Amino acid sequence: MVKYLVLGLILVDVALNVTGQLSLKSGMNQLGNFSLSLSTLPPVFLKAATNLNVLFGLLCYGLGFLVWLIVLAKAEVSYAYPLISLGYVFTAILARLLFGEAVSVTRMVGILVTCLGVFLIARS
Repeated sequence: MVKYLVLGLILVDVALNVTGQLSLKSGMNQLGNFSLSLSTLPPVFLKAATNLNVLFGLLCYGLGFLVWLIVLAKAEVSYAYPLISLGYVFTAILARLLFGEAVSVTRMVGILVTCLGVFLIARS
């Protein structure tokens, strides 16, 4: 029973991290294009710090961190941490769907390999 509860908590952590990442991306997209220089970064950081999507993304990361602490208390890190790679899978798929990002065949193969590895680890 504990194993399934831990697996559920890992999936909650993955969902929070994916949501956080996509929310941060959405917020930064709202800021638009900017040049990378020391003089332009402070205003960009200020705009980012007041963007609701960026703030929501940070909240998701914070909650994910708290969930992860519980996972680490209940599971072996050699089991739990590799399962976090599911976040790469969901983030790539959702980035394609939500933002129209290019997901090449090579990336898709990498995602499939990751899924196979997660499957093998979850069975151990």
